[in-house]
Amino acid sequence: MAAARHSTLDFMLGAKADGETILKGLQSIFQEQGMAESVHTWQDHGYLATYTNKNGSFANLRIYPHGLVLLDLQSYDGDAQGKEEIDSILNKVEERMKELSQDSTGRVKRLPPIVRGGAIDRYWPTADGRLVEYDIDEVVYDEDSPYQNIKILHSKQFGNILILSGDVNLAESDLAYTRAIMGSGKEDYTGKDVLILGGGDGGILCEIVKLKPKMVTMVEIDQMVIDGCKKYMRKTCGDVLDNLKGDCYQFYGTCAECTEDCIPVLKRYAKEGREFDYVINDLTAVPISTSPEEDSTWEFLRLILDLSMKVLKQDGKYFTQGNCVNLTEALSLYEEQLGRLYCPVEFSKEIVCVPSYLELWVFYTVWKKAKP
Repeated sequence: MAAARHSTLDFMLGAKADGETILKGLQSIFQEQGMAESVHTWQDHGYLATYTNKNGSFANLRIYPHGLVLLDLQSYDGDAQGKEEIDSILNKVEERMKELSQDSTGRVKRLPPIVRGGAIDRYWPTADGRLVEYDIDEVVYDEDSPYQNIKILHSKQFGNILILSGDVNLAESDLAYTRAIMGSGKEDYTGKDVLILGGGDGGILCEIVKLKPKMVTMVEIDQMVIDGCKKYMRKTCGDVLDNLKGDCYQFYGTCAECTEDCIPVLKRYAKEGREFDYVINDLTAVPISTSPEEDSTWEFLRLILDLSMKVLKQDGKYFTQGNCVNLTEALSLYEEQLGRLYCPVEFSKEIVCVPSYLELWVFYTVWKKAKP
């Protein structure tokens, strides 16, 4: 697939930099490449020069009055000669700018090129809105289920990564996530009843069955997540997804397709009076939105919390992920929701570095207040 290579140079030369001198000093570099020039000038806003080449590559040079100079170059990434020309221009411009800035205290920043429209998408946003480039080299799985888009991409560093509707969920390197949402090794699961909400990647289930629980019940709505991870995330799930029922675990129901929405299941369990020692919610992160009254995800989250408390034993624990540690307002709103449940609860939180997230992640433990 054709792709565009977008390279960038940023210069900060200080307020005394002369825009006209910079423009004239760089013009010869582009002229040597046979690029056609077009210059726009504003009295109070500096210069914009564009340079176009016959091979389709082009450059935008923006010079601001306060000394900021930006150079963006775009070329066809499949053209090796074009790539060499772009690299040559960048090198020459960088050297020329160093010469032009000798009398000013400034800085030069050369950014790695961004490849747009490639066969493999390597760019995924963090929860707090930063763009991260992953070392993705293969699309392992890409399917649309009735609920979401499911991608499994291979990273040289993190192994296979599960991405659901554009959100990085879990990589084969992310045992830290699984351990954190299970209580970070502080809990004794031996002989306990455990309910997992979501978790279709099988990571939590795989780790819990090693700890000899009495029974783990798993409620996952998307069979295609299970099928994809069973085949391509085996370093995470082991063999627990090969069968939907084992000696100490079962997916909700006993049919061949045992997936179901967790809300009716929780309501049914609450009505039957069924209780668990642990409830692990691996459905969704705390919403980024800070308007709970306008975001239906908050309503879903509150309902899950209330229903989970109804099926949790008095001395049981509820584990869930929060979100990126930088989303302080959204996390505070979540903690407010914990004070509005049908029963009084207490909570603690832990901050964990999840490798493939490239950001610190908050995990919550919630339990019912002791009865007086």
